[in-house]
Amino acid sequence: MSSDSAGHVARSTIVPESETPPRTRVRRFLTTADGVAIDAVYEPGAAGGHGSGGVFVIAHGFTGDLGRPHVRRVARTLARYGAVVTFSFRGHGASGGRSTVGDREVLDLAAAVAWARGLGHARVTTVGFSMGGSVVLRHAALYGARSDAREVREDAWEVREVREDAWEVREVREEARTDAVVSVSAPARWYYRGTAPMRRLHWLVMRPEGRLLSRYGLRTRIHHRDWDPVPLSPVEAVPLITPTPLLIVHGDRDAYFPLDHPRMLATAAGDHGELWLEPGMGHAENAAADELLHRIARWSVDQAG
Repeated sequence: MSSDSAGHVARSTIVPESETPPRTRVRRFLTTADGVAIDAVYEPGAAGGHGSGGVFVIAHGFTGDLGRPHVRRVARTLARYGAVVTFSFRGHGASGGRSTVGDREVLDLAAAVAWARGLGHARVTTVGFSMGGSVVLRHAALYGARSDAREVREDAWEVREVREDAWEVREVREEARTDAVVSVSAPARWYYRGTAPMRRLHWLVMRPEGRLLSRYGLRTRIHHRDWDPVPLSPVEAVPLITPTPLLIVHGDRDAYFPLDHPRMLATAAGDHGELWLEPGMGHAENAAADELLHRIARWSVDQAG
């Protein structure tokens, strides 16, 4: 839903603030590589964090924002295991811009991850839900540890647009890199309309009256342009994440995306991914029980070694 690919690389606007993470809550507007202001909050969480100065960066679902009750509940639970960064995607909450429904949102997540590292955290786990679940997968593919060896389509990474030298590009990738990825209730492929909720969502996104309803009824501002080019799909991104640890979580009562979606993602991940199919769980943050969130946090702790 944007005129440019989310893979565009630009010089980071995030600078290190301290080698020691803050001990109090910090709220900040971050600037993405394409110039959008993103509302973000840092919370120090439990003393000691998880592993070596760990932080969770939470990517909410479509029509969410950092202040929504279900996002705050996720943040409170994960904060028992480490520091937490929450942020509102473009077009959501107090952030600027308009939603591209998963395309340029990769840049929003990259800004949040770079901020977390700039605050002094050595280890970042990205945790995404629904749209945010697709974003954490694509982000890990584009900014991951194997970026030097990755075979990413040119239109996805926008190599032709890069003006910095190779060292500066590597620097941008490194500061926005994630160390572990948790994707909850994510789609495997774009343009899926096989369920009634997804058909309603497509109407909301594609029709002028739907975007108007979204703006004033759901507090979500949606971009009117179609994707051009179509971004790397989640199932295409997953094989590019290795060796970064990957956890795929999906409910067997998800009304948006049936079980073939997480199974496609798990197949694409191969041996480096782990799949949890949760009995009785519905869709995204609202359906993620506290017990599941604790298990997700402990999985991240285990990956830190």
